Amino acid sequence: MKSEITISELANLMNVSVHQIRYFEEKGVLGPAYTDNNQYRMYGIDQVYQLAQILLLRKLGVSVQSIKDCLTSYSAYQYRQLLHHSLREVDTELLRLKELQQFIKKVLHEQQNFNSQSNHYQIKRRDTTYFARWIEMDSHSKLNAKLLAEQAKRVPNLFESDIHYIDDGSSTITLGLETQGPGDFSLPGGNYLSMQSLIHEDDELEQMIEQLYDYASAQSYTVAGPLILIERSYLSLFSKNELHYELQLLIESATKSEKEEPS
Repeated sequence: MKSEITISELANLMNVSVHQIRYFEEKGVLGPAYTDNNQYRMYGIDQVYQLAQILLLRKLGVSVQSIKDCLTSYSAYQYRQLLHHSLREVDTELLRLKELQQFIKKVLHEQQNFNSQSNHYQIKRRDTTYFARWIEMDSHSKLNAKLLAEQAKRVPNLFESDIHYIDDGSSTITLGLETQGPGDFSLPGGNYLSMQSLIHEDDELEQMIEQLYDYASAQSYTVAGPLILIERSYLSLFSKNELHYELQLLIESATKSEKEEPS
């Protein structure tokens, strides 16, 4: 009884395709133990272990062209270096996947929050928030492709972030991105009057701003900070040709203001 197996049996054993084994043979990194009288390639236990090493090296990111050198001349030290390099790549990929996981959760949370709001206007408590300054533009200008392309500060995955437009009533609007710690500027903590909407045309946004100020006035809120416009472009996944905006105003109620007046 033969102790060797055919190429099909080897492929079955190692959970690879026959085509893949033949490819390794073409590249000179694997060969059969012998070819029998019927011209069948036959593989023994040595070839099984050799194929196992080849598949491990491929899993570590070693190209097929480099595997032959690894199998014939690599020292234990070189294999350790190879494994350390692969470990660093895995750590980088895990970090990428963790960031992707957090982003997906954020999108789902923001979309659910938007869909579940029962009141057009809300009061949100916001802690002090820090920002990196990204773009400053004239208050009468609009963000366009040319302006984005001319920015020296490149922002990776820009439109996966919440873009804050800060309008303090001056001639300049500042666009900022949130940072974990102190950045170029900050917004104070406090109660913010909030309003969210999907916008298709620019004039709809202007109407939305007017409505927010009118509501604040009707409720006797004192506006204590700049107008904040938050663009969440990633929510456009759920609504074609519309951008999601949230407007916020730092407010103080009339009652609170009166209590704080000196006697």
